[in-house]
Amino acid sequence: MGDTTSITLGSLLLAGLSGVLMAIQGSINASLGKVIGIWEATFIVHVIAVIVLFLMLFGIKLGDGSFSNINQAPWYSYLGGVISVFIIYLVALSIPKLGAANATTAIIIGQVLMAGVIDYFGLFGLKQLHFGWQHVLGILFLAIGAKLLLNDL
Repeated sequence: MGDTTSITLGSLLLAGLSGVLMAIQGSINASLGKVIGIWEATFIVHVIAVIVLFLMLFGIKLGDGSFSNINQAPWYSYLGGVISVFIIYLVALSIPKLGAANATTAIIIGQVLMAGVIDYFGLFGLKQLHFGWQHVLGILFLAIGAKLLLNDL
């Protein structure tokens, strides 16, 4: 196996692991939201995230960048925190109503569609990537699979 293949496989496995963690996180956040409210749960999740990141960056020094470069980032790169609030809220809102599998399926469809647009246009400073008929077909198959999963609704 070549070096590029192992890097790609490793990256795919890490991306898959993030998907596993997102499904777990969404379910846990939904559970917390049922008890204390969804906006309140969204707040608590972000407070805990700040604490964990503070410990990782300053306690065990896992960061490899520099805060001194903060003014060099484009303005839109700071919107991730704003978007994160709505992601956490909407996931916690949708999972109790749809179930974890159905909500996650809808989330993945939305992610893949938007990711295709981002790749095609090279948005947010990312490399522009080809988006051909096979990609459209892949999304179509993904949507068909989603419809089969969502049949119970």
